[in-house]
Amino acid sequence: MGNMDRETKGQFERLEGSDRELQMEAFSQLTAQVDEAVDWSYEVWDELVSWLGDRDNHRRARGAQLLAGLAKSDPENRILDDFPALWKVTKDEKFVTLRHSLQSIWKVALGGKEQHDLVMAHLDARYREPDHKHATLIRYDIITGLKALYDETGDPAVRDRAQALIEMEEDEKYRKKYRKVWK
Repeated sequence: MGNMDRETKGQFERLEGSDRELQMEAFSQLTAQVDEAVDWSYEVWDELVSWLGDRDNHRRARGAQLLAGLAKSDPENRILDDFPALWKVTKDEKFVTLRHSLQSIWKVALGGKEQHDLVMAHLDARYREPDHKHATLIRYDIITGLKALYDETGDPAVRDRAQALIEMEEDEKYRKKYRKVWK
């Protein structure tokens, strides 16, 4: 494992600071960093996992998004143990937190075959859950995440699964909206 550079440490400090603008800027830069493989993931891993259950919904969302991005920088496959806590944030009582974490959960699938299968199974089951009052937005986020995963991997099984889910949608208006994601 490498050492986190001073600039990255500074971003994490700004993320925890009180200046909202600096927080957003730091989060944006950290998100871009973890979208590539990094060698310092375990320096912040446990802290990010602890954020998943934090009282502050912004911290829960940021922890979920950064952890999902770090799944590709996880040679020990820790994400497999921490996935239940991460998945829980995709069902957060704060809808904006739920959406932010759900929109990034697909990145966990980039961590390996087991991670891929875990994410696909969870997204598939979640898509079929009819009981949420925002089911159409949640389904849209799932379809969009599957598209992002397909764009990243080129895996035809991901495309096929997404298209099968889209065809399950009974409302033609939403079926069209979901299909547009794949155009």
